[in-house]
Amino acid sequence: ALSMPTQCMYDLVNDMRARLAEPFPNAKVYGYGHLGDGNLHLNITAPDDTDPEIVNLIEPFVYHWTSERNGSVSAEHGVGVMKTGAIHLSKSGEMLALMRKIKQLYDPNGILNP
Repeated sequence: ALSMPTQCMYDLVNDMRARLAEPFPNAKVYGYGHLGDGNLHLNITAPDDTDPEIVNLIEPFVYHWTSERNGSVSAEHGVGVMKTGAIHLSKSGEMLALMRKIKQLYDPNGILNP
């Protein structure tokens, strides 16, 4: 999930639809989430969704788009393994250092969600 100001939540869905319309006309873009806390789940399906071209059109665009609106590339369930390279777009160096310290405190053996 991504988090962002609620007034622009669905704009990402529309912008992504426009971005994919010409090169991937069969792509479907949906957004759903939690209006109360500004979390958006962006769901994109396409017959050729493993094509590196579609992946490159989605990432890092989604992360930069979110960052430009003061959102976070990581919401609800933590950073995970797929967003570790993008978390710096929405968190300061100081915040990342604090997050690492908290992670180390609660997960000294590194067995939980990265």
